[in-house]
Amino acid sequence: MRLKLGIAKAGIALCAVALVLTWPHAQQAAALLAAQDDPAQLSELQLSAALQRDPGLIARHIGEAMDAHDPELADSLVQLATTRNIALPDDLKHRVADAVAVERSATGVATRFATGLITGKAEDGASLSGTVAGDLFVFGDIRDVVREGSNLATGAEADRLVLGLAAAGIAITAATYVTVGGAGPVRAGLTIVKDARKVGRLGEGLASWASRSAREVVDAPALRRAVADGTTVRPDKTVTAVKAAFRTEKAGGLMRLAKDVGRVGEKAGTRGALDTLKIAEGPKDVARAARLAESKGSQTRAFLKILGRGALLLTTGAWNFAWWIFGALVTLFGLVTSLKSGVERMTQSWIDRGKARRVRRLLAEAKRAQAAASTGGLAAPV
Repeated sequence: MRLKLGIAKAGIALCAVALVLTWPHAQQAAALLAAQDDPAQLSELQLSAALQRDPGLIARHIGEAMDAHDPELADSLVQLATTRNIALPDDLKHRVADAVAVERSATGVATRFATGLITGKAEDGASLSGTVAGDLFVFGDIRDVVREGSNLATGAEADRLVLGLAAAGIAITAATYVTVGGAGPVRAGLTIVKDARKVGRLGEGLASWASRSAREVVDAPALRRAVADGTTVRPDKTVTAVKAAFRTEKAGGLMRLAKDVGRVGEKAGTRGALDTLKIAEGPKDVARAARLAESKGSQTRAFLKILGRGALLLTTGAWNFAWWIFGALVTLFGLVTSLKSGVERMTQSWIDRGKARRVRRLLAEAKRAQAAASTGGLAAPV
């Protein structure tokens, strides 16, 4: 009995220690699994875990952003630190504020707008405004269609994704005018995706998906004939030819992608949208980023910088989290079982001791009675 009770006590001790070690992991795993469809809540949980491991994470990223001449990202990180009541050095905050002020100055904005208008490259809100302005007058999209369409017609290597995005842009521009800017987010989204493709900031998985979608959007033979006939010499004929070669019924996926990118750009800025396109593996990632941007606004870039794709979805398999939960449950079951066994052994031991005392008492009483009878028998007269 003592051996069984000792085993039960050892089981209780081992299970209790194991439960203390596994329970925090299981609790975090359960929270992450519950939040896997909510990018905002998921990113908060992921960030909390990252900051527990490395409290100086945000300050270090701010310094890296400033060294990379990206004050917008640094400002996003400062806002995130403020929201979480994380103290930052005063000199670092002043440095970020000064850099942001310079970037947002009228001269800097005008310069970047002109750069975006002329070159068609969007790196921030001002340059994107210039790029979108150029695309609204369709000369940017016409330029891309003429270049890629000519390559396609002559058998040279053509970027079908840029071609498809430019064709979609020409088709959507009319809708932008008709709705007085109602299609603006889609128009801006198409421009951002196209620019991300040109500068190599489009994730491999997303680029593959978008390229397949672009192939379905453009009627390549019709566009080749238009280029061969020389209709691209005049802009009005180019627009007509592209519209004829553009398959509107096949453009649903590409339009949804552009709309989600535009939503990210509205809430998190152009660079936030470009950061999203760089880490996204498919349109679902971009849709999640749009939900994150609507919740976190200008802090979105900070989350994407620190967590990467982990800000959008669980990067660790759900099976691993399930194992933590299963392990904690098994340990809890073992603890309850060991407690039950220990209580049973202790109760049985108490009962056995009580029975032994009663037996000894009865034996003692019997001996005394026997002794008394023996003594009385010897004293009786013959």
